[in-house]
Amino acid sequence: MSISNIPRLLFLLLLLVSFIGQLATFGFCQETNELRRDDFPSDFVFGAGTSAYQVEGAVAEDGRKSSVWDIFTHEGKVIDKSTGDIAADGYHKYKEDVKLMSDLGLEAYRFSISWSRVLPDGRGAINPKGVEYYNNLINELISHGIQPHITLYHLDLPQTLEDEYGGWLNPKIIEDFTKYADVCFKEFGDRVGHWTTLNEPNIMAIASYNSGFFPPQRCSYPGGLIFNCTVGNSSIEPYIAMHHYLLSHASAARLYKEKYQAKQNGLAGLNLNFLWAPPKTNSPSDRIASKRAIDFYIGWAMDPLIHGDYPESMKTRVGSRIPSFTESESELIKGSADFIGINHYNTIYIQDNPSNATDGLADYYADMNVKMSVTKNDTPGGQFDPTGYMPSNPSGLQMLLQYFKDYYGNPPVYIHENGYSAPKNEELNDTVRIDYMNGFIGSTLKAIRNGTNTRGYFVWSFVDVFEVLFGYTTRYGLVHVDFEDRELKRQPKSSARWYSNFLKNKKHDLVDLKIKKVPSLSKKYSSQ
Repeated sequence: MSISNIPRLLFLLLLLVSFIGQLATFGFCQETNELRRDDFPSDFVFGAGTSAYQVEGAVAEDGRKSSVWDIFTHEGKVIDKSTGDIAADGYHKYKEDVKLMSDLGLEAYRFSISWSRVLPDGRGAINPKGVEYYNNLINELISHGIQPHITLYHLDLPQTLEDEYGGWLNPKIIEDFTKYADVCFKEFGDRVGHWTTLNEPNIMAIASYNSGFFPPQRCSYPGGLIFNCTVGNSSIEPYIAMHHYLLSHASAARLYKEKYQAKQNGLAGLNLNFLWAPPKTNSPSDRIASKRAIDFYIGWAMDPLIHGDYPESMKTRVGSRIPSFTESESELIKGSADFIGINHYNTIYIQDNPSNATDGLADYYADMNVKMSVTKNDTPGGQFDPTGYMPSNPSGLQMLLQYFKDYYGNPPVYIHENGYSAPKNEELNDTVRIDYMNGFIGSTLKAIRNGTNTRGYFVWSFVDVFEVLFGYTTRYGLVHVDFEDRELKRQPKSSARWYSNFLKNKKHDLVDLKIKKVPSLSKKYSSQ
C-alpha cells in the first residue's frame, strides 16, 4: 500500500506512528535459530527501559511541579483521555521493580529523570526530595548489579519554561538545560556511566512543532491537518526547535567532558529515533529519493554530530528556513556525542515524488518530498500490525546499523528502544513479542558480526507504562501491570521469561515459558 495514495491526513498519522513505533507489529516469521547471551561480546549490555512521565506517577508529590505533558494530558489530548498521574507508580514501587529486574537477569536499566522533579521551576532551587528519589533508585540498581543508563530529558519540559519563553523555540533553553544537566551530573554522576542528554529530539521537533501531536501543539498548514493547531509555523519551527535541541545536547556534553568526565569516567551521548528508508525500486530516481529521506530522518541529527553541519540536501531544499551553525557552534556540536542511542521500530520504502516538487507546500514532509510505501514490489516489507498499516522488518535494523558504520565512521551505538506493542487486553503468554525480540536481537547480532560498533540493546519497555498519545490502550512491557488493580500488580509475561533465559544462556522452551495463572483483580481505580 502506497502512503502517497492515502489522504494527507492519514499520511501524517501513519508517518508519526512509523516514527514512534506506537502501533503493534504482528505475526513475525523470523529465523528460529536459538540465541544465547554468550553469542554476544561480554561487554555488550542488555537491558530494558522506561521514562519518567510514563512510569513514575506521583506527579504532585514531594515538590514536583507540572511538565508540559501534565497539562497536555489533563486537557484530554490522549486517545483514552488518560494521564500519567499514577502511571505504573514507579515512584513508590521502584524497589519491587528493581527486584524483578534482578530476578530476570537484566544487566542495565534505562530510565529518565523528571526535570521538574529535580528543578520544579526548570531552574533555580533544587528539590531535595527529587534528588533523594533518584539517588535511591540508582543505589538500588547498583546494589543488584544493574547498570543505570540515564536520560536527562524524555519529553517532559517543565511547564514554567514553556510559559516563560516558549521552551525549545527560544535559545534561552540551552543555558537552562545545561544548568539542569550540571545538577544531575553533580548529584548522581559518581555512580552513572552512561548519560543520554535528550531522547528523540528529531521526533519531538516534528511532533511538537510540525504536526502538533505533542505539546505544546504548535503547527500550521499543511503540517497541522490532524490537530488543527491554533498557533505555530510548520515551515520553520521544527527546524528551530531541532537546532536548539542539538545545541543543548552539545552544551551539556561539553560541560560533562570538561567538568566531570575525568573524575566520573562516564560517557555522554544523544538518543534519536530512526526509521530505515531504502528505495522501493532500483531506479535512479528512487535511490536519490531514498538518500534524501535518509538525510531528513538520520542526517538531520547525525551530520551535525559527525561533520558539524546539516546535510547539503536539507540546506538546499529548506533554504533559509533551516538555521545555520556559527563556526563555534559547529565546533561545539561536532564530535559531541560519545555514543548514539537508537530507537528503532519500522522500515518504510521510498519513491521519488516529482508531482509535489512545485506545489508550494512548506513543512517538514513537503520539504522531504518523497512517496512512502509499507510494501516493496507489492510484497509487505515485514508482517503487518493488526490495523494493517505498518510492517516491521528486523533486517531493517541490521541495515541501519550498517549505514552508521559505512557513512558515519562506525560510532558506538546503543539500541535504546525496540519493542512490540499489543492491545490493552494482551495475554500474558505473549509469544508474538518473543518472536519480535528474537528477530531484532538476531539482527543486532548479525550487525555486530559484520563489524558494526553496536554496544547494547534495550527492550521497550520493562513494565507496561503510560504510552504517549495512546495512554493505557496499548502495552509494550515485559512485565504486565494490572492498571485495574489498586496495587498495580506486576507479573512477568512469557517474553520476560524468554529474555531471562536468553540472558542466562538457558534453553528456550515455549511450554515452560507459559504463564499458568492470570493475576486476579482487586479494587479498581482510575489511572486518569
